[in-house]
Amino acid sequence: MPELPEMETYKNLLNEKLKGMLIKDVVINREKSINVPVSQFISDVTGTRIIEVERAAKQLIFRLDNGKSLLLHLMLGGLMYIGNEQDSPDRTKQIELVFEKNRLYFIGLRLGYLHLYNQTNLKVELADLGPDPLSEEFTYQRFEELVLSKKGMLKTTLVNQQFIAGIGNCYSDEICFYARLLPTRKFNKLEGSEVKSLYTSIQSVLKEAIRLGGYMEMKLFNSDSLTGGYNDNCMVYDREGEPCPRCKEQIKKEIISSRKMFFCLKCQK
Repeated sequence: MPELPEMETYKNLLNEKLKGMLIKDVVINREKSINVPVSQFISDVTGTRIIEVERAAKQLIFRLDNGKSLLLHLMLGGLMYIGNEQDSPDRTKQIELVFEKNRLYFIGLRLGYLHLYNQTNLKVELADLGPDPLSEEFTYQRFEELVLSKKGMLKTTLVNQQFIAGIGNCYSDEICFYARLLPTRKFNKLEGSEVKSLYTSIQSVLKEAIRLGGYMEMKLFNSDSLTGGYNDNCMVYDREGEPCPRCKEQIKKEIISSRKMFFCLKCQK
């Protein structure tokens, strides 16, 4: 599932390609992927321009010039591709936004969605999200305050979107590895230096993943050379049985609360 770095990458690339573009038509091939009647969705979106694409945790917000917004959550298996009738993935497209020279295809939205909201309803929809770990407000002091109220394991707490918004299975493991902490450690058992290390690791891992384009392997468009660049740079995630890049011990995998967890028993404490 795409996490903060993947959606930040998509956001930046979409703004480069589609910001200010007129949506000439909308194609809905799966009604369950939207939240209003098809006729209303098409009527409210067609003829508008995308004034900005923003990110909220693992979601994207397409701000339209009529005051409404499209909220995208790719969930598990969801993808996007900017192409045209000659350059189109051989996949079922649930939704298509048609522009003058190209189309934005939404693919694999079996669990994901593209919902239409006015500004009031959008705020309600996003109200439960925790702080964005890359925002200016997410200071070390703020992180300390959040940690004081937590007793759960690092793994299950870091992926809780009401605690911190945007971190999922991949980056929670990478963050714990960089912090040299086992993902099974409890927040209320961390020492001050470990809390600081965890905060620093959240910042550094997410920023590096964004720099490399996240770990999603499918390009956003044909000439996209950025998306997916972090996939070969994961330290522990999905590396079961491989040598730890730090100490050469074999990387382990466990399942906890139905989530995969990758770590090194030797250099994570």
